[in-house]
Amino acid sequence: MGKILAVTNQKGGVGKTTTSVNLAASLVETGRRILLVDLDAQGNATMGSGCNKHEVARTGYDLLIGHADIQDVIIHATEAGYDLLPGNSDLTAAEVELMNRDDRERRLRSALTYVQNDYELIIIDCPPSLNMLTVNALAAAHGVLIPIQCEYYALEGLSALLETVDQVRQAVNPELEIEGLLRTMYDARNNLANDVSAQLQEHFGDKVYRTIIPRNVRLAEAPSHGMPVLHYDKASRGAAAYLALAGEYLRRHASAEAAAQEPVRAQHDGAQPTHF
Repeated sequence: MGKILAVTNQKGGVGKTTTSVNLAASLVETGRRILLVDLDAQGNATMGSGCNKHEVARTGYDLLIGHADIQDVIIHATEAGYDLLPGNSDLTAAEVELMNRDDRERRLRSALTYVQNDYELIIIDCPPSLNMLTVNALAAAHGVLIPIQCEYYALEGLSALLETVDQVRQAVNPELEIEGLLRTMYDARNNLANDVSAQLQEHFGDKVYRTIIPRNVRLAEAPSHGMPVLHYDKASRGAAAYLALAGEYLRRHASAEAAAQEPVRAQHDGAQPTHF
C-alpha cells in the first residue's frame, strides 16, 4: 500500500507547492508511480503540473463533498509524468461545507483508500493555513514534510504547526509522523539563514533533510511554463536539488523498511529479537 505524504507549512511563500510538484516529478524520474493531490484553493500545483485549473472537469471539491468518486477526479498530468487530483478555487467552498459533516476530518483519507494501492507515494500539497483542508491531509497522511525557509519568522510558525500535527495524531491519526524538515530558498551567503539552519539541525537532528533547496531562477520560472523544473531545465541547480531530495527520501525509506524487517528475519532464523 502506497505511502501518503502531506507537504505543509502554514506560512506561505516557503516553497511548499514547488516542493510538492518537483519531488513528485523527480520520483517519477526514478520509475515510481506518483499521485499529486492539490488541496490548495489557489490551484498552483495544478497549474505547475501543466493543467489549467479553470478547465478541469472535477476537483478535490467534488471529491470531498461527495459529488464524484476519486477515480473520476484524477487526471494524468502529461507534462509532469504523474497523476494529479486537481484543485482550484472551488476548494474554498469545500472548507465551509465540510464543517457541517460528522466525518469532516476523514473525507480525504476515506477517498484515498480506493487508489492507495495504485501508487508508491501520494503527495498532498496543503493550503498555507491550518484549516479543515489541512486537517484532512494530516488525517490521511503517514508522514509530514515541512518546507521551511531559514528565517526568524519561519521558526516562530513551526511550533504551531508541530502542535497541530500532535493534536491530529492524538485525535484521528496515530500513524502520523514528522517525515522531515526541508530547507528551501536557501542562500548560504546569508548569515541568518546559516544560523537558523544550525538551530534546526540542533533541535531536530536527523529529521532535517541533508538536501538543501537553493534559491534558483529556473525553479521560479518553471511554474509559469506549466512544468516541473526537471522538464524545464534539467541542468539547473534547482532540478539537481530536487533529484537529490528524491534520492534521499528513497534511501531513508529503504533504510527504515530494512530496519523493520530485522526482527522478522531474526525470528525466521531462530534467533530472539532484541527488545529495548
